[in-house]
Amino acid sequence: MKLSKEDRIRIIEKAAKQVGPSVFWSTVIVITSFLPVFLLTGQEGKLFGPLAWTKTFILIVDAIVAITLTPVLISFFLKGKFKEDNANPINRVLERLYGPLLRWCLEWRKTTIGVNILALLVAIPMLFSLGTEFMPPLDEGSILFMPVTLPDISNAEAKRILQVQDKIIKSVPEVESVLGKAGRASTATDNSPISMIETIIMLKPQSEWREGITKQDIISELDSKLQIPGVVNGWTQPIINRINMLATGIRTDVGVKVYGQNLDSIAAVSERVRGALRDVPGVNDLYVEPITGGKYLEIDINREALSRYGLTIDDVNLIVESALGGTPIGNTIEGRQRFSINVRLAQEYRNSVDRIQRIPIQTAAAGTIPLSSVAEIRFTDGPPMINSENAQLRGAVLFNVRDRDLGSTVKEAIEKINQEVTGIPEGYYLEWSGQWENQVRANQTLQLIIPLVVLIIFFILYFSFNSLKEAFFSLITIPFALIGGVFIVYFYGVNLSVAVAVGFIALFGMAIETGMLMVVYLNEAMKELTDTKGNSDETITKQDIRDYVFKGAVKRLRPKIMTVSVSLFGLIPVLWATGVGTDVMLPIVLPLIGGVFTSSIHILLVTPVVFEMTKEYELKKHGKLDIYDVKH
Repeated sequence: MKLSKEDRIRIIEKAAKQVGPSVFWSTVIVITSFLPVFLLTGQEGKLFGPLAWTKTFILIVDAIVAITLTPVLISFFLKGKFKEDNANPINRVLERLYGPLLRWCLEWRKTTIGVNILALLVAIPMLFSLGTEFMPPLDEGSILFMPVTLPDISNAEAKRILQVQDKIIKSVPEVESVLGKAGRASTATDNSPISMIETIIMLKPQSEWREGITKQDIISELDSKLQIPGVVNGWTQPIINRINMLATGIRTDVGVKVYGQNLDSIAAVSERVRGALRDVPGVNDLYVEPITGGKYLEIDINREALSRYGLTIDDVNLIVESALGGTPIGNTIEGRQRFSINVRLAQEYRNSVDRIQRIPIQTAAAGTIPLSSVAEIRFTDGPPMINSENAQLRGAVLFNVRDRDLGSTVKEAIEKINQEVTGIPEGYYLEWSGQWENQVRANQTLQLIIPLVVLIIFFILYFSFNSLKEAFFSLITIPFALIGGVFIVYFYGVNLSVAVAVGFIALFGMAIETGMLMVVYLNEAMKELTDTKGNSDETITKQDIRDYVFKGAVKRLRPKIMTVSVSLFGLIPVLWATGVGTDVMLPIVLPLIGGVFTSSIHILLVTPVVFEMTKEYELKKHGKLDIYDVKH
């Protein structure tokens, strides 16, 4: 078929007016569906914010191009002879498959709707049975080993343990290099005590690993080899560890902060919490942050002895400072840096209480006397480090979660602590922190915003169709889109997280976009019916409604399949993606892939069924059909 230029422009203009508004409004709906992502804060907001902004700007440009540039380009390139839809072999095959299936669904309407509702009822308990976590664990390609030992450990012993651990770690074939650090670095932001060791373990490329071994297997092997008495192992990753410490002050996945006014009482409550958590499945690397047990050298000056030797307190303090701490005697300059020069006794003269007691003091009347003659020297217990938050002293019970989802582990831990840790002194309380704190915050934001977004989308649909019924038809696509998303997430064994929530949010907009396209074509078919036979129950039969519903669904199959196919072709390759970052990408993509399948089935098979039933009801009750202007 060959058309004149005027006829061709007229048809393009008519088609653009028909589909353009729906494309524009569906784009607005997709942008609106991302509103919860914009309102996320903290770590999740920084991670998914760029995704939401990028998609939003792309969709804005897409909406403008679709209603302005695309019709112009079509007028330039769509020339020559035109073929019917069934001339396309792919379209013929799709219609041959879809036509009989749709006729069966229209014939067995209650069965069709019942099967969809049954699938939805199955998906709901599957959704609630999924585990929960804040964010999917991102494989950084390295391991951070953070063992903690006794707070009064000496520098020499910490150095020995560090060297032994590094040697054992390097013996594992998958380890490329090991770098360990004990104590704090020369920076005000690192408050690590000497009892906490940080070891960064760099792994070889995965192609060089033993066959069948995983990163979790490597951690389990290292943990079993590094069981040193007095040392509690902790396993995490370098980047997420720093994020946790900066965001919550907790260096493990989860921590129970204990607040109070007395360190001894806080330590006692912390031990009770640790005892309650010891047998909770999924809890690993459990230990109490030491707030007692530190050792301090105390030099108590005897004032009576000072008077006998004619000394003052300042004389003794000066000797102690110069012998143990060091007395500055000058400065040295190296390049642009200036260093102080301090003088003190060599280490062999101050490395024990006996040696310190023999530090000589010169007197005017009695000659040289030992320090022990005028002072009592002993070690006393005290806090190794004092932590405070919100103007209160704070202790913490820390643990990581492995082999189980974070949400159910913490919920069981909370129940057990509530049962076993009772009678806490007045003024003392517990607070959950770490990844759980982030998860609770993100869930509260999503629970508040998502219902509001659904309401906004409903009003957009209403203003788009000028009908509550048409808006409702498009909106009910959402729960049926959830079916496939829930099924694929369940069978992949992925936990519910902010990443999965972002995937479902993207699915909502995509499902409504495809649903609006079907409703537009069905309304066009109804308008064609009334134009042909009039709008009255005397001229229109149920069979007429079915025939035109079938025509509106089947004859416009190609644009609907193209809309779905483009989404799937862009998403399915992620299932086979490897490397850093795929841990976060997969939970986002899975709901989209599964949801697109089920929402497409619902839109192609169930939406025409419900539309037909609605039109039959309108014809029976009002004696005519409600026709909506698909051109808007």
